[in-house]
Amino acid sequence: MHSSTTNVPMVKIQVNGQEVEVKEGSTIIEAFYQNKIDIAHYCWHPGLSVAGVCRLCMVEIEGNPRLQIACNTTVTPGMKVSNVSEKVKDAVKWGLDFHLINHPLDCPICDQAGECGLQDQYMKYGRNDSKMGEAKVKKHKVVDLGPRVVLDSERCILCSRCVRFCDEVPKTSELGIFNRGDRAEVGTFDGKPLTNKYSTNVVDICPVGALTSRDFRFRQRVWFLKDKETICTGCSTGCNVKAYYNKEGVFRVKPVYNAAVNGHWMCDDGRDVYKFVNRENRLIDAKIVSGGKTEHMQPMELAKRLGATLKVRASVALVLTGSHSVEEYEAIVSYFKNDVGTTQIYHWINNPDMIDSFDGILIRGDKNPNTKGLIEVLAKNGISTQWKSLTDAIGTGAVKTVVVAGPENQALFPDMKVKISELSKAAKLVWMTAGKNSELESLAGDVALLPLKTYVEKPGTFVNHAGLRQKTQAVTSIVPGALSLAEAVQLFRGEDLLAKQTPEGDKPNEIGKGRVDNEFTLTRGVW
Repeated sequence: MHSSTTNVPMVKIQVNGQEVEVKEGSTIIEAFYQNKIDIAHYCWHPGLSVAGVCRLCMVEIEGNPRLQIACNTTVTPGMKVSNVSEKVKDAVKWGLDFHLINHPLDCPICDQAGECGLQDQYMKYGRNDSKMGEAKVKKHKVVDLGPRVVLDSERCILCSRCVRFCDEVPKTSELGIFNRGDRAEVGTFDGKPLTNKYSTNVVDICPVGALTSRDFRFRQRVWFLKDKETICTGCSTGCNVKAYYNKEGVFRVKPVYNAAVNGHWMCDDGRDVYKFVNRENRLIDAKIVSGGKTEHMQPMELAKRLGATLKVRASVALVLTGSHSVEEYEAIVSYFKNDVGTTQIYHWINNPDMIDSFDGILIRGDKNPNTKGLIEVLAKNGISTQWKSLTDAIGTGAVKTVVVAGPENQALFPDMKVKISELSKAAKLVWMTAGKNSELESLAGDVALLPLKTYVEKPGTFVNHAGLRQKTQAVTSIVPGALSLAEAVQLFRGEDLLAKQTPEGDKPNEIGKGRVDNEFTLTRGVW
């Protein structure tokens, strides 16, 4: 993981005639990368050691008769570097030709098409007929490296990024390069499949379509997807990610570099978090179950009805989970404390025995994105209740109504069934959550269910384990009518909501209603 360093001497060099300043000791390719200047490369990655095997980051250095590789050449003061000279372009063209000798050129069926480095570099530097007449070497295809990653050896250009990643980040060393020459292939060692908790990062850093995610492969063409930045809500690290989505829902998340949080990586568990936001896993309708009868209604209607009863009903308790934003906590705690008039507000802590655990890389035992934010808001409002006092109060009838907010991702709460059993003993239960739940929906008592938005459907602030505050944006709308906790509070108070804030260009999902339009068609660029 990279971190910023102060008081490091800087060096001025010229890159393609443009003066830039970089830290002393940087390599030439880092000068290109930090100043967003394009340079052909495959094996170099800013989060890994230097291999120098692809030979495509060739540059011409004034005063040096030979071309040099940018990834392993250190800058010196006054150095003049170019990667746009005819000499460099010719070298890169020949380098590409060698990389393509045995490549199957199966772009039309490759998952990586549209975001493939080899494809992009060929269109920029190649676009010429190969001078090689030899038959292509056939290699293994659809190789099962582990539960999450599939290898197509024919597409592999042996950049060694995946091997170095496993050696240097999780330090599990499952991968190696076997055989020699044009028979060389990436593979796993006998009895050691690719099962580390960060394995899918090798798919992200693969510059071609050799490594694909078993979860994502063949599900979408990348140009059918849009993306926006958010955070992973799978634990208290708060990894920065991009969520890739269209009108059908979210299809994958990939890490976004943040030196202070997750560097270049994210864990495999975090990559599965997006699944709970999609429509098939969501609570869609608001409903009240009372006297053996079920009444369905719009979420706004139910929220207004609940607000009217909460204000006059004595002995109300609120249960909060670490799933929601600071702004939502502030709104709902203020409402229950000042409008309802109760300080019986409880923090449902999941996995209490693991909350302080850490794997040394990114994975935290606290499986909530905003535990610190919740604790902060509760402390500011003088709330310090203990869970046992709630269960005791329900048992004696001192608490007659329990309102629960969350959890957003129920899969991360192993005690979900236990808490439903405990809390449903109250005379009235109001449960606000994003996901559907068969135990909740089958309760026969006086129960109200209100669908909430997920983290991709609302903006907010989350405080990670280190106290870092991160603001997120709304990515897309999945369940029309679902509410944030802040919107629910407005409706509890009898107020009308402001105009619905659906991310620009997005519309609610209409599953099964015709084809999905290719909304990137006109913005992909021209070859």
